[in-house]
Amino acid sequence: MNEFIKNRNNQLFVITAAIFIFLLFRLASLTIVEGAEYAEISENVRIKELPVTAWRGEITDRNGVLLAGNMPSFTVKLIISEMPKENLENTAVDLMSILDQKGEEHIVFPIGLGENGEFEFSYDLEVAEWLDSNRLYDAKDAQTAFDMLRMREEIDEALSVYEAQNLLAYKGITPPISVKSMKFLAQMKKEEFLKSYGLDNDSGAENAYDAIREYYEIGNEYSTSESLDILAVRNAIKNQGYRKYQPITLADDISEETAILIEEKGMHLPGIDVQIEPIRYYPEGKLAAHVLGYLGKISTTSEIERYIDGMGYSPNAFIGKTGIEKSYETELKGEDGLKKVEVDVYGQLISEISEEKPVPGENIVLTIDSGLQKTAEDALEKVLQRIQVKGVYASPWGDYAFGEQSPNADSGAAVAVDVNTGEILAMANFPSYDPNLFTTGINQNDWNSLQPENARNPLAARPMYNIAALTAVQPGSTFKMITGLAALEQGLDPYKSIYSNGRIELSDRDFGCWIWNDYRAKHGLTNLIKAIEVSCNYYFYSISAGYDYYRDKPMDFEMDVETMLDYAKKFGLGENTGVEIEEAAYGIPDPGKEVANKKYYLKLKLKSLAEDYFIQSIYEDEDKLNEIVDKIAEWADENPSRGEIIRRLSQIGVRDEKVENSRISKVEALADLVKYSYFNQIAWDVGDTFNLAIGQGGHTYTAIQMARYISAIANGGTLYDLALDKENSGNGKAIDLKDSNNLSYIRKGMLEVTQGDEGTARTLFADFPVKVGAKTGTAQKQGKIPPVDEVVYLKDHLKDYNSYLQRLSASGKYEGGQIELSLLESLVNDITIKRNEDITAFEKAGQTDKIAERVRDGYLDEGAIWRYSLDEYTNGALENEEIDRYKDDYKSFAWFVAFAPYEDPQIAVTVLLFQGAHGGYAAPVARDIIAEYLDLDLPVSENPDALDNVTGTE
Repeated sequence: MNEFIKNRNNQLFVITAAIFIFLLFRLASLTIVEGAEYAEISENVRIKELPVTAWRGEITDRNGVLLAGNMPSFTVKLIISEMPKENLENTAVDLMSILDQKGEEHIVFPIGLGENGEFEFSYDLEVAEWLDSNRLYDAKDAQTAFDMLRMREEIDEALSVYEAQNLLAYKGITPPISVKSMKFLAQMKKEEFLKSYGLDNDSGAENAYDAIREYYEIGNEYSTSESLDILAVRNAIKNQGYRKYQPITLADDISEETAILIEEKGMHLPGIDVQIEPIRYYPEGKLAAHVLGYLGKISTTSEIERYIDGMGYSPNAFIGKTGIEKSYETELKGEDGLKKVEVDVYGQLISEISEEKPVPGENIVLTIDSGLQKTAEDALEKVLQRIQVKGVYASPWGDYAFGEQSPNADSGAAVAVDVNTGEILAMANFPSYDPNLFTTGINQNDWNSLQPENARNPLAARPMYNIAALTAVQPGSTFKMITGLAALEQGLDPYKSIYSNGRIELSDRDFGCWIWNDYRAKHGLTNLIKAIEVSCNYYFYSISAGYDYYRDKPMDFEMDVETMLDYAKKFGLGENTGVEIEEAAYGIPDPGKEVANKKYYLKLKLKSLAEDYFIQSIYEDEDKLNEIVDKIAEWADENPSRGEIIRRLSQIGVRDEKVENSRISKVEALADLVKYSYFNQIAWDVGDTFNLAIGQGGHTYTAIQMARYISAIANGGTLYDLALDKENSGNGKAIDLKDSNNLSYIRKGMLEVTQGDEGTARTLFADFPVKVGAKTGTAQKQGKIPPVDEVVYLKDHLKDYNSYLQRLSASGKYEGGQIELSLLESLVNDITIKRNEDITAFEKAGQTDKIAERVRDGYLDEGAIWRYSLDEYTNGALENEEIDRYKDDYKSFAWFVAFAPYEDPQIAVTVLLFQGAHGGYAAPVARDIIAEYLDLDLPVSENPDALDNVTGTE
C-alpha cells in the first residue's frame, strides 16, 4: 500500500478521482437537492415584473364638483434595451437640446457650471439657497440651522426633534434635514453620489467632474455643456442598476408640442419614447388647498421607512404630504398593476409576457361645499385687504368701513360647520397656494414664492400654513360663553344684575373692563345676557370667582377656575376635533402644569447663566449644577423675600463679585432675576383666573375647535366630531350638563350681540334677513414685530439712539460718548470672532449641548450680536425697550363666532384674523358665509351707508 501511494502517477490518479467525486456530489446536490430553489432564481432572473402606476382616486366636494383629479401627461422615457451603446452620447445631446429649446425641465447632472463659469455641486447650491431663503446665514450645519428655526418659531424646547419637525411642517416649513442623522438631505445625497464613483467626500466639483467624465470616456469632441447632458443620462442609467428593463424618466409633464417634436425625430433618437402617464390635477387651483393638501416625492426618513421600506413604494413615487392627500394616501393611491417582461442576462428587454391592469384609487367625497368655500376665501381676502388700508368692505349685505388701519393684517382663517352633523362646510385660509405647483415637483423659484417675506416674524403670512387647523391662539371674549355657562351650572341667576364698576382693584394689580380702559366708562348694572351683549369683562371677572367685588361679598353660588376649565373641556376646547387632516391641540390651561412649566424655563435660564454666575466647581459638574438649579426652582413655592434669596444664593456657590459695569453683585443680580422675573409670576392667584375667564392667559385654541364649541352651543349641547369626509359625519355625543336649558341663556346673550341696543356687532346685522347669534373677541398679541433684517434696522436708527443717549447725558444718567458706526462694527467683529471660537472649541470637545444652548439664546444670530454690541458699547444705557421703540407693535387677533338662523340653527361660523385689531372686523366674513349658505335673497337697501362702524372695540 505504501508503495502504491509513493508512486507519483498513483498520487495524481487519487487526487483526480477525489476531485471528480466531489464535483459529481456537488452536481447532484445542485440538480436534485437544491434544484427547485435555483430554478426559481433562474426564473426570477429571466422574468421581471414592472409596476404600472394606478390612477389616483378623485376628490370631490359634497355636490360632486371635482377638486382633485388626474390628467394625462407626456413623459420622456429612456428604454435602455432599445438604445445602441454607440448612440447614447449623441442621443443624449440631441434630446437635451430639444428640451432646452422648448423650455422643458429635465434631469440634470449633480455638477454644473455656475454664473462665474466654475464647477459647483447642485447639492451645495440647494443647501445654500434654502439657508438664504430662510435667513439662516449664520448656520454652520444642519443641527445649528434646525435649532435656529426652533427658536425663531417659538417651538417648545421640551419637544423631541421629531415633534418639532412636525410642528414646522404644519407651519409650511419643511427643512431639508434628516433629523435622525442631523444632516442636510442634499449633503447625504452628495456623499452617496461621490461614493458611487469611488470619490472622497471632500472632492471638489471640478475634480469630481473630470474624474467622472474620464470614467465614462467621454471624448473631447463634446463641449462641457454637452458632456454634462451626457453625464446626466449616464448617471441616471447608473442609478438604475440592474433594472435596465425599467424605463428611465428623463423629463415629465412636457408640452404636447414638445412631445410631437420628439416623436417626429424618433428615428434619430433611438431608445427615447414619449409615454402618457397620469399626473395630479387640481381644476379649481387654490380653492380649498389646505384641505386637499399637496403631493411631493418621498424625502424624509420617516417617509422612506413607511412607504418604501414598509409598503414597497417606488423611491420616485409622489405621496400626499399634507391634507386629505396625506391622510388618505393609501386609499387614494389604488393598486398598481404589473407587467411581466422577459429579459436576457444583461437585463435587456426581450418580450412582454402578461399584464395585470392597475386598480384606480378610491374616490373621496368631502363635506366641503365648493361654492361656500369660494365665498369664504374671497371674503377673507377682501376683508384683510381693506383692513390694511382702513378701507371699506363692499358687500350686498351692507358696506363696512374699518375705523382703524392695520397694515400687517395679512393672514386669517374662516370655518363653517353644519351644527347638526359636524360636517365642515368650508375651511378657508388666506394666503393660500396652488397645489398644481407640486404635481411634478416644485421648482426653487415657486418654492421661494411660498415662503414668508419676513421669516423672523412668527405671524408673517405663510401661504402653505393651514391657520384654521394649526394656529392655536387665545380666544379672547369668544370664551366668555364658557365662563357664563359654568356659572349657570353652579347656580348663577342669568337675570340677576351686579354693578359692573369698570375695574377691580386687587392687592398687586388692577383689572379693568375694556370700556374702562378705553373710555374710563362703566357698564353699570349687568346680568348675564347683557354681559354677553356688551362683552363686559368686569361681570365675567366677578362670576369666575363667585364674588361681587362692587358689594365686596360672595355671590350665592360657588365658582373656581377648575370648574370653569372643566366646562371648556366639555365643549372640546384644546382637544382634537376629529377632523381627518393635521390639526394642533394643546389642551386647556392647567394651573399646576403652568407652574411646572415656569419652573422648567427658570431652570433652563439658570443653566444658560451657569458659567457667568456659579463657581467653577459647580458649572463644570453637571450633576452638582442640576442639584443646585432644582433647589432654586423649588423656592418658588414659598416665594421668599429678595433678602432671603440673596442669603441663600450666597451659600450655594454663586460668585461673590460685581457684575461687570454695574454696582450690584452677581448674587444680587441673580436674586433679582429669579424673584421678579420668575417667582412673582409663578404663583397662581385670582388675577390669573380673571384672565382665563375672558379668554386671555393660557388659552390656545384653533378656529376649528372654536367652530365645534359654537356648534354645540347652537344645537343644544351635542358635541360632534368634525368631519371632512362625508362618510365620517354625524358622530356626536350629548355634553354632560346639569341642565341643558342653561344653553338657552347663552344663546339669548349671543342674539343680543347682533340685535341688542349695545350689541358689539349690531350695526352689521341690524337689517340682516335672519337672526344671528354671535360674539366678538379680541385677543392681545404682545410684543414688537421683528424687522426683516435686524442689523439694517439697528443701523437705520443709530441717529435716534444717539439722540436718546444725548438726553441721558444731559440729565447726568450717561457718561459715555456717541455711537460711531465704525467703532461699533469693530466691536461686532471682535464679538463675532470670539463667539465663533467658542463654538469651535465646543465642537472639538464634543459639547453639542452647549452649542444647542447658545443657539437657543441667539448666540450666533447676527442681529443678536449687534444688540449685544450696542449694550456693551453704551455700558447698558441703551435698553431693549429703547432699541425696539421704532418697531411696529403687534395688533390684536380678531375673532368672530356666530350661528344661524337663531330660531333653527344650521350653520356655525368662526373667523380668525391675524392682527385684525378688533373682533368686529372679522364679522363681515361670517355674514357673507351665512348669507351664501342659507341662500338668502339680496336686500334692497335705501341707506347703504348706515353700516359704517361697529359699536365698541370687542
